[in-house]
Amino acid sequence: MHKPKELTFTVKEDLFDSLKVADLGLSYPKGIETFTVFKPSDSSDHFSNGVVMTAFKGYLYCQWQSSQTGEDSEDTWVAYSRSLDGKTWTAPMVLQESQDEGYSTSGGWWKHGDTLIAYYNYWPSKLTPEGGYAYYKTSLDGIHWSEGNPVLMSDGKPIQGIFEQDPLALKNGRIINAAHFQPGLNASPIYTDDPSGVRGWKRSEFTNSAVKNDVSREIEPSALVQEDGTLVMMFRDQFSSFYSMASFSDDSGETWSRPGLTTMPDSRSKQSAGNLPDGTAYLVNNPVRSKVRMPLVITLSKNGKNFDNAFLLRKGEGDIQPLRYQGKYKRLGYHYPKSMVNEGFLYVSYSVNKEEVEFTRVPIGSLEMNESRN
Repeated sequence: MHKPKELTFTVKEDLFDSLKVADLGLSYPKGIETFTVFKPSDSSDHFSNGVVMTAFKGYLYCQWQSSQTGEDSEDTWVAYSRSLDGKTWTAPMVLQESQDEGYSTSGGWWKHGDTLIAYYNYWPSKLTPEGGYAYYKTSLDGIHWSEGNPVLMSDGKPIQGIFEQDPLALKNGRIINAAHFQPGLNASPIYTDDPSGVRGWKRSEFTNSAVKNDVSREIEPSALVQEDGTLVMMFRDQFSSFYSMASFSDDSGETWSRPGLTTMPDSRSKQSAGNLPDGTAYLVNNPVRSKVRMPLVITLSKNGKNFDNAFLLRKGEGDIQPLRYQGKYKRLGYHYPKSMVNEGFLYVSYSVNKEEVEFTRVPIGSLEMNESRN
């Protein structure tokens, strides 16, 4: 397999003080604000996760998977809400209803011209081993949606896998993402040169480090770009090392190195990588060596190789709201963060305790580490 010349991803030693459980010794960035999109009540669904945002034609949009009680139950559907100011949100609307003989989960967003694309994933209950398929709907106004259609590979056939939630556009127009392919859930980078983001996908040349019970060791990735153009895909390590894994590509995502462990602590959860407008690379996760998904932190690097600065986004321990309703896999924490840049802010969305849908936004100027570019 073709490999980049230099595979570099380091984290400054002692950046996180693990003895300070609530905040890891970190401070908040200037101008930080947190908002609630959805809060459950006795008469609503009590489970929410997989929160992901976008901006389209003046509105902010937020989608998530919703169910009455617990995670991945047969009644799980994809909800979404929108807002003009980020403070007042519509009641949850149906993006994709629950499925016969299976369930639906959130798949993220894409924008192409004047069209908003919403992805969602279908998990058939009779499929063994567990896995699923990726679909999409389109809208011109964010209210009226097309019927669902399968996301297509370059051979015109539907993708046999679960779509990850944050496709990334490269400067050359290519879109990279990842999918968890059948049989089971085997994570792999994918890419397309079709700007619509719904067809032409190709599976990258990539080898999983290990597979156990039909699930690859590395799952649920997101990607950033280093200053020399090398792509870094960050993964959750399902084997519980409690460090993030990474793979590298220097040919726009066609081939990737075999994923390996980094020194980035991680709670074994979904995370969110990306770049700010000045090129600063970031990773949002819970940088703790346990399954406790708090605090929520953003770690920064000028060049995408050496991560040496970090800020607190949400504090743990006594600062998190209590769990209000019991349910399968529900527990305290800031779960499955995803991020986007929009109009001078970085937005980080997540579920709190897998029941409240919230996001935190930070002025980009409080985070950028490189000199402004003209």
